[in-house]
Amino acid sequence: MSIPQQYVVPDLNAALVERLYPTVTVWNRLEGRPRAEDFDRALKAEIRDALWMLTKQWQIGEFFADDAASPIFAKVRMRTSQVTKYQAAGGPTESLDTAIPMETKVERRIMKWVWNGQKMRFDLRAQLGRQWAKLLKAVALGAYQPKYLAQYPIQLPAHDRTGDYVYAHRRGWQEYAALAGRSIDGGDLYVYLSDPAHHASDGIALANPADEGKLDALGAEFQKWVNDQYSQPAQEAAWKPEYLEYQFSCSAPQAGNPVVLAADEYAQGHVDWYSFDRASAAGGLGGPPDPATAEQVDISSFIPTPVTFQGMPDPRWWALDDRKTDFGNVTPATTDLAQLLLMEFGLVYANDWFLAPFRIPIGTLALVEGLAVTNNFGERFWVIAAGTGAQDNWHRWAMFEIASETADTKADTSLLIPPSTANILDGDELEEVEWARDEVANMVWAIERTIPSVDGPGRSGKDEGQETLRYQQQLIGPVAGPPDYAASIAYLAMTSVPEYWIPFMPTHVTGSAREIQLQRSRMLRIIQGDPNPPVKVPPRTTLVRQGLDINPPQSYFVHEEEIPEQGSLSANHSAARVGRKAKLTYGWLCKSGPGVVSDRAVWRSTRL
Repeated sequence: MSIPQQYVVPDLNAALVERLYPTVTVWNRLEGRPRAEDFDRALKAEIRDALWMLTKQWQIGEFFADDAASPIFAKVRMRTSQVTKYQAAGGPTESLDTAIPMETKVERRIMKWVWNGQKMRFDLRAQLGRQWAKLLKAVALGAYQPKYLAQYPIQLPAHDRTGDYVYAHRRGWQEYAALAGRSIDGGDLYVYLSDPAHHASDGIALANPADEGKLDALGAEFQKWVNDQYSQPAQEAAWKPEYLEYQFSCSAPQAGNPVVLAADEYAQGHVDWYSFDRASAAGGLGGPPDPATAEQVDISSFIPTPVTFQGMPDPRWWALDDRKTDFGNVTPATTDLAQLLLMEFGLVYANDWFLAPFRIPIGTLALVEGLAVTNNFGERFWVIAAGTGAQDNWHRWAMFEIASETADTKADTSLLIPPSTANILDGDELEEVEWARDEVANMVWAIERTIPSVDGPGRSGKDEGQETLRYQQQLIGPVAGPPDYAASIAYLAMTSVPEYWIPFMPTHVTGSAREIQLQRSRMLRIIQGDPNPPVKVPPRTTLVRQGLDINPPQSYFVHEEEIPEQGSLSANHSAARVGRKAKLTYGWLCKSGPGVVSDRAVWRSTRL
């Protein structure tokens, strides 16, 4: 290939000297040229200036060491016990299935299909109905689909004041109308089949008598599919609505004695070691006996490894500075113990820590019964846990330690690895309730910020309340307003309360003259010109509807101390303080076991 004439330089030397052709493109290439076939010297860290090394040792304080010995061998005696039993507060003791994450076990709630006599959760009803239609077609029984559509229909309610939960909200009404007459109500079918005496073929005109057994078997398969998709408990024993939190316990055998671990105030959304306290329950939780393999003792040998972190001095190459870790930029407050401890560990005690790894499976209570360490001088030491001693000894300091419910007991140095999941994928909140104190009225408001809509997803409680009130006013029609005031100044004595504000009034505890609780009340929906008596506005969230959907309805009480005085909120000319939030989310948890990984939906109720 020839070079174009415009790029040919006649006299290259003259062009370079006189700089006739300036350019900004320069190629430089450096290549290493090995002088020997042996790379031993290149891989060595040779020292050229021993004095510089000594000064660096003096600079970082290595000459002030009290003991220059280093551990070279360690032997650990570890007692591991499986968490075998589970008991929700007020529920029976049962064997703990570690294949299900403990968050699912504790936080799942029973799905409510009907509120105030009205059908809800039409997203799930349609999903279950579509699954039933698929099952019918899969076994060549699709001809029965119209009969099930007639047996379990989705029908629009009456267009009156009782149908405001549908017609007042455009999106919910549109989805409801789209399903009416077209989709099987899978929720009604599932509730019907939940009774062992009921069968899927009940009420269906059979074209062939042999189809009865097929439909009944298909109903059992349908129930299994729903239960695999949506984990529900037999009863909501762990959720304590009066405390707005969960309470449960689990136990594990240790040295032949049961150790009871109680989570009396669990509301974090993630179960970990800090959720439990060691309870003083004599005899354990009872229930089925522990298996013989639930407790094991292992003796393992290790070569201790120094603990390292980014930015620490390198003992060989003297890499004292690392841009990834800037201790000079850490500015903790005087009360920020975590950052202060981190800096002290990194700058003072970093080279004094060693690691002896020990793998512990989930759902295990581990106790180090003995640790023997041998240093490079041949000395052997018996090491005990730093937090050993009385529970109430103020000199004690320990991490990852399970506290005891009673202070005057021996400290528990066990380590708990609960059978919980590391990552949780939550959906959008179905419900969110904000509790606020109203000091002027001496009461508490449960503000339903997010409520479940008729079509399933959560909606703004404020929007739903305004739309409901507007719909009720439209049913009454136009009403003449009040006459004009003759005075130049008019006073409004009281304003209405939004429908998503649920009052909780202080009431005396039975048998006490001073202790009070907060009892759920209901505001009246007062509409100008309404000839009918005012109706009570019902709460729309499961968190506040406690006791309303049973026959007969029961009152709902919340302990006053559960609503602390913190935050600030101004609404309806009354000073209120936001005390607590509670959320109900519809999320997915990962169910893992030996060779099993599947998705499972749960109801979660957490307090922030």
